[in-house]
Amino acid sequence: MDYVEGFVAAVPQKNKAAFLEHARTAAQVFKELGALRVVECWGDDVQPGKLTSFPQAVMCQPDETVIFSWIVWPSREVRDAGVAKMMQDPRMNPGTNPMPFDGKRVIFGGFQVVLDV
Repeated sequence: MDYVEGFVAAVPQKNKAAFLEHARTAAQVFKELGALRVVECWGDDVQPGKLTSFPQAVMCQPDETVIFSWIVWPSREVRDAGVAKMMQDPRMNPGTNPMPFDGKRVIFGGFQVVLDV
């Protein structure tokens, strides 16, 4: 079964265009390294909760929007190898392609697909 890597972050609304440019570059790199699909979603109906929520999880500020993204890989092994190579790819160097959001508030993780209907 496929392997999914998921991300949640808070992006300043003024940086939406920069975020999309950064995401397109990253998607190209991930696809070259074996990713099957890269999906980026801009928050549209993401409300703060009473105990937990996406906005609370990433400490979303009033001028920010929550993004929800995922990458589908054929396996964890392909994901692990791809991420290792991505870290060395000059297109992903923060000096030349800085993240248009606070990377310290990104939540991410890898997930085994257990149901896909």
